[in-house]
Amino acid sequence: MADEIVISVSVRTLVEFLLRSGDLDNRSAAASEDAMLTGARMHRRLQKAQGPDYESEVTLSWQYVFPDDEPGLVPQGGTRANAVLLEGRADGVFTIAPQDDPNGQKLPAIDEIKTTYRDLSKMTAPEPVHLAQARCYAYMLCRIRGLSQVVIRMTYCNLDTEDIHYFYEKISAEDLTAWTDALLREYRRWADFSAGWLQLRTETIRRTVFPYPYREGQKELAEYVYRTIVHRKKLFLEAPTGTGKTLAALFPTLKAMGEGKAVRIFYLTAKTVTSAVAGETLELLRKQGLRLKNVTLTAKEKICVLDRPDCNPDACPRAKGHFDRINKALYALLTESDNFDRAKLDAVAEEYQVCPFELSLDISMFADVIICDYNYVFDPEVYLRRFFDAGTTQLSGNVFLVDEAHNLVERGRNMYSAELRREGILQLSQEADREFPGLSAQLQLCAQAMQRLSERTAERAALPGGTVSFAERDHCTAQWTAEEIADMTEELAKLYAYMGRFLEEERRRARRRRRKLSEKRRELRKGILEFYFELDHFMDTLSVLDDCYRIYTETGDAPGSFLLKLFCMDPGRRLAAVMERGTATILFSATLLPIRYYKKLLGGKAEDYEVYAHSVFDPGKLGIFIADDVTSKYTRRGNGEYDRIAAGIAGAVSGRHGNYLVFFPSYAFLKQVGDIYETKYCDPARIDCIRQNPKMTEEERAAFLSRFETSSDEHSLLGFCVLGGIFSEGIDLRNDALIGVVIVGTGVPQVCAEREMLKEYFDAEGDSGYDYAYRFPGMNKVLQAAGRVIRTEDDVGIAALLDERFLTPAYQRLFPREWQNYTTAGAEGLGHLADRFWSEWL
Repeated sequence: MADEIVISVSVRTLVEFLLRSGDLDNRSAAASEDAMLTGARMHRRLQKAQGPDYESEVTLSWQYVFPDDEPGLVPQGGTRANAVLLEGRADGVFTIAPQDDPNGQKLPAIDEIKTTYRDLSKMTAPEPVHLAQARCYAYMLCRIRGLSQVVIRMTYCNLDTEDIHYFYEKISAEDLTAWTDALLREYRRWADFSAGWLQLRTETIRRTVFPYPYREGQKELAEYVYRTIVHRKKLFLEAPTGTGKTLAALFPTLKAMGEGKAVRIFYLTAKTVTSAVAGETLELLRKQGLRLKNVTLTAKEKICVLDRPDCNPDACPRAKGHFDRINKALYALLTESDNFDRAKLDAVAEEYQVCPFELSLDISMFADVIICDYNYVFDPEVYLRRFFDAGTTQLSGNVFLVDEAHNLVERGRNMYSAELRREGILQLSQEADREFPGLSAQLQLCAQAMQRLSERTAERAALPGGTVSFAERDHCTAQWTAEEIADMTEELAKLYAYMGRFLEEERRRARRRRRKLSEKRRELRKGILEFYFELDHFMDTLSVLDDCYRIYTETGDAPGSFLLKLFCMDPGRRLAAVMERGTATILFSATLLPIRYYKKLLGGKAEDYEVYAHSVFDPGKLGIFIADDVTSKYTRRGNGEYDRIAAGIAGAVSGRHGNYLVFFPSYAFLKQVGDIYETKYCDPARIDCIRQNPKMTEEERAAFLSRFETSSDEHSLLGFCVLGGIFSEGIDLRNDALIGVVIVGTGVPQVCAEREMLKEYFDAEGDSGYDYAYRFPGMNKVLQAAGRVIRTEDDVGIAALLDERFLTPAYQRLFPREWQNYTTAGAEGLGHLADRFWSEWL
């Protein structure tokens, strides 16, 4: 029928969602992760050993039609679901002669393989969720092939001993149908809700119109976004402040959703403030009648009800029986609200005594828009497997909107790199020595192997013409091939396997234990688990090494300090692979210059789109001043240069009293110039100076920014900050909250081993290594800092650039169009430029 509504669901998602029960317990997480990673290899081995008649990885799907008279719930009076499309892959399909058949007649069979570290001799029956998954596959096989009965074989394999234990069930198609009917009757209310909601959402999206008159160029931006989704490509969009890029990205994507060209939107951000803007934009559209469900995912550390997350029933009362209550909490949340923000999640989690973080992840399955950090899509350790490992049609229809996309380059490098430190391994070994001597001994063996590699690093550093990238005193860095450190990685593999077995045994002990662990033992277990995840990430990264990586070791100044790192030079390849999980990706930022740099490192292809939007603001309202006689170069640093820079700051802020931010290359530079400025040039009766400090708490950051909430024509506030830090992007100080920034230096990162490796790598790729490693990342910091000044069409302000290098062609070509009318002067002449600028606007 034309209006038939079919809800798709994977078999694994279905059974795990409906049949879950018991406690939330992270103590089994490590063993589960290990079993999942190594289990995939064991799956393939077991499948290959079955012979030529064994079909591996058999894709099955069946559309189950609901009976018309089946009771259900249809919120908002919408349409009910007509059917459920079950999808999944059976590990194996083969034929077998059941032992209870005297004639030895062979029957079709489903093989469901599960790998574990459990003692198989103590298993008396398969896990209910595992058997339910196999029964769903068996049901589909019977319906597809017209079978009257089938055999289910549950194959359990111990990853340590490789022992195998089988459980068999011969079941008729009639009994399978009755069992599946009961399961899907339980799922009907969720399917009906989804169907009714889908109809309501689509109708309201189609009626929703753009909430404001389009700004100049904004309609064209929206059209580019829509076209990108239709053609299933990527769009690299540079949209300066004021172009309304959040609305220009969200609105056309929602329109595509209303036409069935998108199923779910992931709005990905690097900072909390940008996620808040996305939520505010959706609320704006709701005022027009849009019905849309969105969830904002908050980091576990921030939303946890404990001081520190410890997800097990011994530590958290909500973990006890969490899965017995979670679906009731989920249904209440789903039927009561559309905006699943932190306050709503906290309230429902409190009412039903469940984990708010797990509740947010579960409700995301029913959300139309998921607002979250980059990690939830791109990070190989924490990405949302429920969406991207489903093995179903759920992958089609995901659209990724990547806000502040310039941040994804370094974030991608960090996510796809991995490192281990010898001192951390030694410390854990010492802490575990009393409680877990076996584990301590294994950690010691690994630390000894790292010590041998440390000695080889020092030897290589001493060789002329070696591959040393950086060396001074006892601190040196050397590069290696995978073959050259094979003995080290072999030791790490042994430790990895041992820890997998150890953690599985600890999980079983925890189940048998009646007394709670002491605080000391709990902290030790937590440290072991955290290190296991580090090791897991390292081993996983090691398995995907390619020519985009460099392996290096580094000795530190402290005795015994030693680092082994797998450094991702170019994250573009892996980022692109992740984006293939979606239909289209829109990457946008106020600073994506030069576009070829970002397109390369963010996984773009030649055929992907790129757009530069014009600023809608009057460029004359931003005074760009460049001091042509100072620099932050290391070779020029000294008291004389610091004094000239301090004088330049004094001149730049002299034209008008108000609030300013002054950015420096480092905390050390900030202190040198800041001390001179406050001593020699600052009138404390007319000017207050506050400084950013390393490792500021959230409360301290808020207090710092709160000073800018008020301004005065008789008094100035100068905030001394670090370029590229927490106050140089992502803050929105409008109108007179900020009337100017002073930027000292070009923002280039400090010379170090990794930056030099990047330079060498991109030189070899035929690009400018210095640009890719130093100039482009530095200029991005400058552009972001300068972008704090003009936030609305009413804002007027200055951006003073204190470095003569900004006048060289290499930097001039990186200036945005809005910066073409800059003026220059010596540092001591900036006061004249500021006076002239403000006299025109005041």
